[in-house]
Amino acid sequence: MSLTAALLFALAGPATAVPVEQVRARAPENEIIYFVLPDRFDNGDPSNDTGGLTGDRLTTGYDPTTKGFYHGGDLKGLMQRLDYIQSLGVTAIWVAPVLKNKAVQGAKGHESAGYHGYWITDFTRVDPHFGTDAEFAAFVDAAHARGMKVYMDIIANHTADVIQYRECVAKTCAYRSKADYPYQRRGGVTGKPINPGFAGDAVQTPENFARLTDPAYAYTPFVPPSEASVKVPAWLNDPRYYHNRGDSTFAGESARYGDFSGLDDVMTEDPRVIAGFISIYGSWIDQFGVDGFRIDTARHVNPEFWQAFIPAMQTRAAARGIPNFPIFGEVYSETVDPGYTAQFTRRDKYPEVLDFSFQAAARAMLTGKAGTDVFARLIDGDVLYEGGDATALRLPTFLGNHDMGRMGYMLDKAWPTATEAERLQRLTLAHVLLLSARGVPTIYSGDEQGFTGHAGDQDSREDMFPSKVATYNDNRLIGTKTTTATAHFGTENPIFQTIAKLSQIRRDHPQLRHGRTVVRFASEKAGLLAFTRGDDDGREVLVVLNTSTQPLSANVEVGAQSARFTALAGNCPASVTAPGSAMITLPPLGYAICAAAPARLPSK
Repeated sequence: MSLTAALLFALAGPATAVPVEQVRARAPENEIIYFVLPDRFDNGDPSNDTGGLTGDRLTTGYDPTTKGFYHGGDLKGLMQRLDYIQSLGVTAIWVAPVLKNKAVQGAKGHESAGYHGYWITDFTRVDPHFGTDAEFAAFVDAAHARGMKVYMDIIANHTADVIQYRECVAKTCAYRSKADYPYQRRGGVTGKPINPGFAGDAVQTPENFARLTDPAYAYTPFVPPSEASVKVPAWLNDPRYYHNRGDSTFAGESARYGDFSGLDDVMTEDPRVIAGFISIYGSWIDQFGVDGFRIDTARHVNPEFWQAFIPAMQTRAAARGIPNFPIFGEVYSETVDPGYTAQFTRRDKYPEVLDFSFQAAARAMLTGKAGTDVFARLIDGDVLYEGGDATALRLPTFLGNHDMGRMGYMLDKAWPTATEAERLQRLTLAHVLLLSARGVPTIYSGDEQGFTGHAGDQDSREDMFPSKVATYNDNRLIGTKTTTATAHFGTENPIFQTIAKLSQIRRDHPQLRHGRTVVRFASEKAGLLAFTRGDDDGREVLVVLNTSTQPLSANVEVGAQSARFTALAGNCPASVTAPGSAMITLPPLGYAICAAAPARLPSK
């Protein structure tokens, strides 16, 4: 550790550090994750707000009054709020990409900044807007000392938008397919022969890709002189290592070969590219000891890349003394379709994927679009994942995120006439489901403070420190009368308190982390959802939710060995009414979490 990193660590670390080996020994399903965009969290060092650049916002990317530009949050700000994060009950921090980005890109009049971290130019160092490599190292060490892990958000699908096409400079470049524009012809099937002997991208050998020397098969790519060497490592500056087929339509062939909204789509079929990314991200494990990866745009990369990359990262982590190294891919979906996400654990060999099906089920059930049986359908799909139920326990689950928006917004949209009390009840119920169901609960920073946003993407990326963005500050938060114009690092919001309480319950009861899920009651209508976590050994945990605005009472099946209950949250029956049956009574939008115990043995 450098002197600078040591000083920063001393400021942020606890008095008594948790041994890092103890932190790394925890299995992925034992974690509770907190996802944060550093730029929107806290500004610990205003001197880095412009990233060392000079000029206006179109040069520096810094404009704290506009939602699409840098606001000043950084790694120092994240470090100085570790107490706050830990007080929520979080055990792992997923940090949006911190690698150096292209500060600003976009057509004239439509520019925005790389504050989110997904427009990388230099894959080898921290973006100066966020701080330094030493500060990232200090942050990771400080988190470890508190017993928390750090998951790093990474990208292999694309880089920043640097490569241009002669045929459509400053214009949208429509996708050009492999059938209409094959690798072996320039500009279409009747064009000049090029790349002799190239056998197509399915033959993924160094010898074959050595024959792909001319990248002008679909478009004529070029790099503006001012950006000729902007990407690091240097091999990323060569257009040969990109698909160069124009913008993706996010369907069919273009989903893997097209540019994601103009971003340079990497030729991940090429063994040189595979080796390059293994070297890049392996070095971040070696140097900083991060504990896992979240991988952006995973579904837009060919399976063979992941089949090589993921085992290499796990091997690299093991060599660094990190036995549990989750790698969860973003496989974006808005439907309850476990089969779709599960294919990436089978074919692509992802150990985990973000559980978009959980989000879709929670959204449908809590917004009144579906009955409680949608949760049963989600659980039924767990068998589809490679490893089945055991893998489902490790899937990061979430209610909303920085792309699709927040659950608070979704609930407000579904229930526009809800009172403040009802808004709080509904969002509370969402977090009860998140923290009691199988999977690894993932909190999007700001959700614990009742943030709602206006929609997805930039509209859901509010500042935790005092915001200067008018369209954030007019949001109607949940559980508080404050606005995003003030800092939100307190613990008073009832949503924060609910999450902290449920996090402790989850940590105290291994059934909620490791136990099997048995759906005990669900229906096609809003109302009762009941499920148990754990085995039928008399010590399961019963979770019941009422998604309706009417009180309810019902007999719910429980395990045959369960006899008594202790209320962990809400009101629980003292005992079963008959072997295998418990009477549950819930208020409107109410819930209860009940720890079972077996019958007492008669005294001798």
